[in-house]
Amino acid sequence: MSDKEVILTQDGLKKLEDELEHLKSVKRREVAERIKVAIGYGDISENSEYEDAKNEQAFIEGRVITLEKMLRNARIINSDEIATDVVSVGSTVQVKDLEFGDEVEYTIVGSAESNPLENRISNESPVGMALLGKSVGATVDVSVPAGVLQYTILGIRK
Repeated sequence: MSDKEVILTQDGLKKLEDELEHLKSVKRREVAERIKVAIGYGDISENSEYEDAKNEQAFIEGRVITLEKMLRNARIINSDEIATDVVSVGSTVQVKDLEFGDEVEYTIVGSAESNPLENRISNESPVGMALLGKSVGATVDVSVPAGVLQYTILGIRK
């Protein structure tokens, strides 16, 4: 991961800080204990418990490094920075799909917080990029692999 700016909401910042703390204080200890137990089984050259624990340890350490870098490069979006006249990072946007008539609400977040299952979409995603800077009533075209989606913005809120 490069030293690219990571855009986070206050909630996103807290989640990353909590995950980092959990990895450092709980998961590291658990894995160290698993390694210790696995070593107690004897020959580690053919010990699958030991290999599994070492792989988990490597994953945890990699994630710790990633989280620390993300937090170092974080830019926090405060609620007073979120406009309600145009879509920006942190906005919750109600849109209408012009093809199917469905209404959907998306929250535009930085890529580190995106979760499509919760309708939290990245500002770098095709839909997020198309919506940014637009106001209520605007119709946007979003190029996706299946073609072009059209959305009309019905509402914007913090």
